[in-house]
Amino acid sequence: MFKQIRTILFGAAGLFVLGLLLYQVPAIQSRVVWHFEVFTTYMQNTIHPIGKMPTPVIPTMAETVISSTRPPAVSSPTFAATETSTPTPVPLPAQVALPSPKYELQGINNCGPATLTMYLRMYGWSGNQNDIAQVIKPVPQDRNVNPDELVYFVRNKAGWLSADFRVGGDLTLLKSLLAAQFPVMIEEASKLNPQDAMGPDDDLWDGHYLLITGYDDTASVFTAQDPLRGPDQKIPYDKLMTDWKSFNYVYILVYPPDQQAQIQSILGSNWDPDQNRKNALAMAQAAASANPSDAFTWFNVGSNLVYFERYTEAAQAFDKAFEIGLPQRMTRYQFSPFFAYYYAGRIDYLVQLTEYTYKPIPGYYSEEALLWHGYALYKQGNIAGAKADWNKALSVHPNYCDAEYAINNYIQATYNLSTCVP
Repeated sequence: MFKQIRTILFGAAGLFVLGLLLYQVPAIQSRVVWHFEVFTTYMQNTIHPIGKMPTPVIPTMAETVISSTRPPAVSSPTFAATETSTPTPVPLPAQVALPSPKYELQGINNCGPATLTMYLRMYGWSGNQNDIAQVIKPVPQDRNVNPDELVYFVRNKAGWLSADFRVGGDLTLLKSLLAAQFPVMIEEASKLNPQDAMGPDDDLWDGHYLLITGYDDTASVFTAQDPLRGPDQKIPYDKLMTDWKSFNYVYILVYPPDQQAQIQSILGSNWDPDQNRKNALAMAQAAASANPSDAFTWFNVGSNLVYFERYTEAAQAFDKAFEIGLPQRMTRYQFSPFFAYYYAGRIDYLVQLTEYTYKPIPGYYSEEALLWHGYALYKQGNIAGAKADWNKALSVHPNYCDAEYAINNYIQATYNLSTCVP
């Protein structure tokens, strides 16, 4: 009997040691951490169901007060305006297939870095997603990477390439860029696997990046490098446009500096960022007029109005989007409503919206929601709460310059901004 017990104990100890050794393998460690995160998230949101996004209470004119304290979006990129003309359309080939890069399967919450890795490999870059994540999302539980963060990495860390992002893209633009041998990265909506649900009432809607490397008019499909589902995925035109709409048809371009003139020629008036936003706003307003029950279209109207600091109008557009109904994770990836409600003086709703965004995530890994929740608390006179939010945002995203700015300018602390990233 003693011999059997000893054998069992030795066997258990051996399995434990083997488990520790396997855990040192990054791919295995990543999956273990992810499954634990999914489990804890599901359990938390079973006890405290997520529910639907809070519906705004529309204020009367007398209740609306425009904020006089305006925290600047210090991470927003700035561009020099360039006068451009719309180029004459040229016939496009029926099919384009750019060489597929070496595939990169994403780690946890890493579709942005993994997709950008494949993009950069098309220009000879030899790094991987971890090299990118260490700069723009050093904490793996950080759920989101913004287009401006990806552009920041290319401009500052890739070494020799240029990068820009614009909104309001369409099928013709994608095909024109591909025909000119330029791959395109987009952000779009995706559907999570049920085993990755964050609770029993999860709608499974998620944000995702894709690298578009080809198209085929005969089959009406794009070819995409998908860091989650595999290389050379075939995506129907209509599905891509539907999924892309919820992210304002945003697209990211990476290209050698000596090819900027060619990019500029293809984009035409959309090369200038201000004109690009005017075009995108007009497109979204026309779509909202044609289909007033489309929540994503109203959200795009609001996002484009925020760009022009038309915050009260933007808040009204967001009101319509939230009233119609939006996915549970919408404000985890797009933060224009936070700007709009803050500057329009809608502080109570901003508190609700930001809490709805970060509270379903164990550890509150949503630095953008924490940033704006802090500003809302500061506006309400809760200085200690604001400071706690901004410090938490920094723990989620070290060197997050918007949070550092908030602490420096509202709490009178001192931080080193030399390594600040978006």
